[in-house]
Amino acid sequence: MPTSTASSVRVRRVDSRRERKAFIDFPYGLYDADGPWIAPLRQDVTHTLDPKKNAFFAHGSITCFLAYDAQEQVVGRIAAIVNGMHLQKYSDGVGFFGFFECVNDAAVATALLDAAADWLRTQGLTTMRGPTNPSLNDTSGLLVDGFDREPSILMPYNPPHYVDFLTDWGMEQVMTMWAYYVHKKYVQLDKLRRGAQLIHRRNRNLKIRQLDMDRFKEDAQTILHIYNDAWSKNWGHVPMTVAEFDQLANNLKQIIDPRIVFILEDSGQPVAFSIAIPNLNQALRHVPDGRLFPFGLPKLLAYGKLGIYECRMPLMGVLQSHQGRGYDALVILETIEQGPRHGYDACEMSWVLDSNHKLKNAVTSLGGVVDKQYGMFEKPL
Repeated sequence: MPTSTASSVRVRRVDSRRERKAFIDFPYGLYDADGPWIAPLRQDVTHTLDPKKNAFFAHGSITCFLAYDAQEQVVGRIAAIVNGMHLQKYSDGVGFFGFFECVNDAAVATALLDAAADWLRTQGLTTMRGPTNPSLNDTSGLLVDGFDREPSILMPYNPPHYVDFLTDWGMEQVMTMWAYYVHKKYVQLDKLRRGAQLIHRRNRNLKIRQLDMDRFKEDAQTILHIYNDAWSKNWGHVPMTVAEFDQLANNLKQIIDPRIVFILEDSGQPVAFSIAIPNLNQALRHVPDGRLFPFGLPKLLAYGKLGIYECRMPLMGVLQSHQGRGYDALVILETIEQGPRHGYDACEMSWVLDSNHKLKNAVTSLGGVVDKQYGMFEKPL
């Protein structure tokens, strides 16, 4: 990709269909196809940015910008994001940036960050935080450590110099998020099983069941209720709207394996859940241009059947009224025991907030190791 100098960088707002296509296409020419970056499906990115298809736009906005060099070649992109649900909950004047990609040139990065910040100022916002694509309920965070390893499904990847771009611009890392890797060879199953037996002796009304695909919508609403309650006090949490969760559930339904999704019930009432999903990135690695047609879909199906041996646990929650009883360990144990039986030898648990000391300790004690570090960055405007 071409490089630029400060005097030649021009940043313009994306307004036309052609510019939006260039915004979506840019990363596919930026990354080495043989490197760790996994190309997202272009149709998924298109849907995310489409106000008619993404429920986020019911309360938020995404304003996209492209950077051009002197030859009018695209050298970077960024989006300024207003998250209405975040502002409703916190009233803190925080706006967000996301979809940040650029050539290895600090001048381009500065111009893009300036453009996003200027736009957020016009919206009356006083702080810029990110990256979120477009919210913390979506792919979010900047990779800070673990650049030599491929990201798991719905996790971001970026080169190391992006960290310098943000910090040189004046941003500070305000939260760290960890990705833990748990492999069947190293997991401390005996310890987990002893703990689970003790929990069940204390409460014999507990029962774990798998996701029921015949009543998928009902189970999805149950999970939404637990999620919004369980995560409500976590740093940066923004509740999912019903429409946003329905959208997420419908997307996950296409790839989910119900054998590794669990709901814990206490006397028949759901109190906890865990969702693990096949690491589809192990198949998407073979579709480097992000296009399903004409050749991508056959490759995806072929490698999907043979090449996926990992899963990722992106969501887990316990009702606040039932926290502190070890119920999170029960659903984790069920995932670890059932996963290998169905071909999943390892699981990435991500992300875990640095402030969530109980979960960090629990994952470490069962044999999980830190695999990657992500960060959220922030700067007053």
